[in-house]
Amino acid sequence: MKTMRTIFLVLVQIVVALNAASQVYAINGCGDVLPPVPAYSDSTQWYVTNRCSDVDIFYIISTEIDDYVVDGTTWHYANTYNDSVRQPLLGEMHGVDLLVSGDLNFYSPYYRQCSLQSFADSSLMSRRMQVPLDDVRSAFHYYLKNLNCGRPFIIAGFSQGAMIALQLLKEMDTATAGRLVAAYIIGATISKEDLDSCSAIKPSQDATDTGVTICYNSVRDRSCAIDLMSSSAVAINPVNWKTDTTAATLVTEPSPLNPAGQTKDTLTVRLDVASGLLLVDGFTGTDYMLPLIGKEGCYHSREIWLYRDCLRQNMATRAAAYLRQR
Repeated sequence: MKTMRTIFLVLVQIVVALNAASQVYAINGCGDVLPPVPAYSDSTQWYVTNRCSDVDIFYIISTEIDDYVVDGTTWHYANTYNDSVRQPLLGEMHGVDLLVSGDLNFYSPYYRQCSLQSFADSSLMSRRMQVPLDDVRSAFHYYLKNLNCGRPFIIAGFSQGAMIALQLLKEMDTATAGRLVAAYIIGATISKEDLDSCSAIKPSQDATDTGVTICYNSVRDRSCAIDLMSSSAVAINPVNWKTDTTAATLVTEPSPLNPAGQTKDTLTVRLDVASGLLLVDGFTGTDYMLPLIGKEGCYHSREIWLYRDCLRQNMATRAAAYLRQR
């Protein structure tokens, strides 16, 4: 009977995947053609590493796609059932898992993220972000009900993923927020209005507080900030975990994932309290310039790579602190 049940469950998953992949493409309110809606009961729509930990990381990836053309149609959203489109999404999931998870479990959903070109215009961004937000909201609810098993969790997102993570934080009910170890809003900003209106947003003050929100954005100087990340009402230095102007020293090493062309630098990292920006001095590497929205001296693409050891240690520290308190 157990074997028959296993076969039945596998067949159900296959049917769900085939149905999703064969959907007639819809048109949204922006006039964009939409890929199939991800079915989060389908394991192919997840990247999961179960390390049998008592704490999970729920990670929302950043923007990994440009606009792309298939059979004459221009797509502005990731098709999570298309292997070639999925590949860069998988690359970030795998890389971030290896760099920051340590011994914690890692859950990351594929979602119909909008393309980098969507962020060239703020009104276009606002309209298109509804699709990825709906997907990740659905994935998060599925995760809580079917995958989390009541464990405390960290929610983390980078760039587009951080914007979505912030929205999930705003919508989080009290019971769920009670299991939140911390929220890492990386490479996005939190407005004063968000902070004042949402009780779940509690700015972190040090390296060990829990149920808090961590946010930062790195630049060479304030003039290098791009419009989307020019200021934040919540900010902390992820090297010394201070919220004042105390400078911290960070020695960067080439990442084991991609050592070629990466530099070993001794950086000085200081928080500019007025803007909430991290001012980084001493970086000599050639930074990847984001098309359309990038600026020289804006280190947005490095927000996880630069601080990966700090993030990994801090997530473990906060997880342990949460478990001790409970």
